[in-house]
Amino acid sequence: MPKTFPTHPVPCAAGIGLRSIHIAEMLSRRPAAGWLEVHAENYMGQSAAVDALEKLREVYPLSVHGVGLSLGSASGVDRAHLERLRLVCERFQPAIVSEHLAWSVADGAYLNDLLPLRYDDEALVIVSGNIGRLQDTLKRQVFIENLSAYLAFAESSMTEAEFLSELVNRTGCGLLLDVNNVHVSASNLDYDALAFIDALPAEAIGEIHLAGHAVNEVDGDVILIDDHGSRVPPAVWSLYAHALRRIGPRPTLIEWDTDVPPLQVLLGEAMWADMLARSIAFGERPEEPPVTVRDSRFETMKLPDRDDASGIRFPALAAIAAVKAACGKCASDRCRRHGHVLH
Repeated sequence: MPKTFPTHPVPCAAGIGLRSIHIAEMLSRRPAAGWLEVHAENYMGQSAAVDALEKLREVYPLSVHGVGLSLGSASGVDRAHLERLRLVCERFQPAIVSEHLAWSVADGAYLNDLLPLRYDDEALVIVSGNIGRLQDTLKRQVFIENLSAYLAFAESSMTEAEFLSELVNRTGCGLLLDVNNVHVSASNLDYDALAFIDALPAEAIGEIHLAGHAVNEVDGDVILIDDHGSRVPPAVWSLYAHALRRIGPRPTLIEWDTDVPPLQVLLGEAMWADMLARSIAFGERPEEPPVTVRDSRFETMKLPDRDDASGIRFPALAAIAAVKAACGKCASDRCRRHGHVLH
């Protein structure tokens, strides 16, 4: 019989991707983190990591992110893999389950990448069917993530945003908006990142991802690589702010998969995401209603605009302003009443 976990819905706050090198520290320190997300494929067997996740799940809200289901496969999703995913969800009862709009399996061979689709009616039928089977098996809504792309099919008859929107209409799935992927794809394929975000149905977006990327030069052209190996860059923070102004706060994840830094760095990035989201909620009304009620204690607070010369808002400045605003007249380095520390 699967273990029964307490209900921990994912808050509209920033969480971190749980990586193996941080598990022991998470267990011993239990640091403040909005929530945790794990890759489903890492927890499909029995291991010390699985045992640790059972303990952490009792403390932190949990999201399960699949990377190997290959929803774009014309042959359909692999039934054995889908059953393993079902067992993971049954065991850990995550508040959110997500997968990618991609394919990674061909003739029984698993490719070590998430590959783009041709966005047309034929692909729409295939992917809709695969998502339908996924959601029917898990008996829950699944969030579908936009892809980071380095090439596109000339035969596509619609944009990725149009394709995702139609998937929502046909299957009732939700969307996971990966802001870094938007920036990477828009730069590589030369389209408007802001327009991409604006074209998505706001009410369907249930989660946001933030990450860093690598910048490479190939034959004089700049190519961005979605390596999740660095801090969130200013351009991605700026897109995140745009998304928040349009749709309101959402559960937001800091992803870091290569050159993984100390845990405190990930928690710091999550703090900046929280502060940026809070500063926007204080000072601006989103174009779409937020999915949760704002904290009434801060309803009257308004932060000053703090922008650099390029027009990109720096989260650190918003963070400091938010703490000072929350503490009223207190402008000291440490507010004993609220436990805030300014560095």
